[in-house]
Amino acid sequence: MTALYCVHCGKGVADADHARCATPQSTLEPPRFCAQCARRMIVQITPSGWTARCSRHGETTSCEDPATAR
Repeated sequence: MTALYCVHCGKGVADADHARCATPQSTLEPPRFCAQCARRMIVQITPSGWTARCSRHGETTSCEDPATAR
């Protein structure tokens, strides 16, 4: 699926300037907003990674995220 919204700021991918969202430090942060609906997600950070859950689109983990995959 193509992301419609930025997972760091919640604004539309095509609508806003995302220079602050694309910094090396922010790419290591877990997503705070759902990429499909821009809802604020419930995020849990553990020593082994993170889990982010959208009430509409389900759960994403750091193991599934290609930006943080090792």
